[in-house]
Amino acid sequence: MMRNRIICSREALENFQFVTINGKVIFEDKDKIVRIARAYSQVVKSAIRPLFDGKSIDELTKEFYNILPNYIYLETALKQAKTIVDGLLDREKDKILHAKIKRFWFGSRGNKSDKGNRNVKFHVFQDHVEVRVKDPWGKWVHGKAYFGKEYLPLLHELEELAERKEEGYGAVVSFKHYPMIHLQIPLWLYLKHFSSPKPNGYGLVAGFDLNSDRLNVVVVNKDGKVVTKKTWWYSDVTRPGFPKGKAMALRLNALSQALNFLSRVGVDYVAFEDLFLVKKRRFTRSKSGNRKVSRFAKKQLLTHGVVKALRLGFNVVLVNPKGTTNSEDHDRIMREKGFDRHTASAYLIALKGLGMLNDIK
Repeated sequence: MMRNRIICSREALENFQFVTINGKVIFEDKDKIVRIARAYSQVVKSAIRPLFDGKSIDELTKEFYNILPNYIYLETALKQAKTIVDGLLDREKDKILHAKIKRFWFGSRGNKSDKGNRNVKFHVFQDHVEVRVKDPWGKWVHGKAYFGKEYLPLLHELEELAERKEEGYGAVVSFKHYPMIHLQIPLWLYLKHFSSPKPNGYGLVAGFDLNSDRLNVVVVNKDGKVVTKKTWWYSDVTRPGFPKGKAMALRLNALSQALNFLSRVGVDYVAFEDLFLVKKRRFTRSKSGNRKVSRFAKKQLLTHGVVKALRLGFNVVLVNPKGTTNSEDHDRIMREKGFDRHTASAYLIALKGLGMLNDIK
């Protein structure tokens, strides 16, 4: 049996340390929880402009402490605001584009030294998870969280690791339809409980090209020769008004089908573009094309694809996307092999993945 791993840049690796699991939670005093969320949201909104203007998180921590008097909540909120600023910054024109904060939530980062998390604690029972949330203006607020039963052994082990100060976990409480708690589980622990390792294949490498309306896959052998190629379509998801949740479900289903197919043909390595090396989205003169780009959560799909591949026993390689879409090599591959542009991209991604594997041998 093979042991799965991820080979990628340092920037990407930071985004694959945890997997989030979600549970519905019923609090004994919801008003206190809502008060924390309102203060947290106010800090995030109020910090965007000062952060853009160059103020540091340390400076703003002192400035906003009267709004949210809890250092960990406050630090997490300010880091969230910094992430939003970084995502909205137009690096060419050096101006902020637009900032809309619609979500209503609060978070608390994890820390081993705090026995997992200073502000959010949990204890696993047979059919639910007891949750305690620190009120910055008072005592702990208790609640009952309901995750799927399959997650309870995982949470029980995480609770023990946290108690021994061996692992931390981040926590977010949100309120879209009803209160939800989102716990960030260490990836290694998640895979320990949910992966299904596969037998060794033939050393084949599959390149994935993720698109808003299709998924292209090309498989190559150790010599870089094409073994097989396949496209999974979900064109309807780009229509105006198509539900985002349903669109993501269809894309994830295509990913699952592709990975199951690759397992059957003897693939051991799957290669994706390292989107964490891309600083901003590329827009075109096409209104319909720009709509597809703006509605397509490509990094989210990549994250799901990587975790799903690891769960199924594949090794994952994330390659630098430079040249995989627009380059002389890309044009040459299209001419010589008669590939469309997306299949050519998948082929180049597979070759780059093969190259990275050869470099580390």
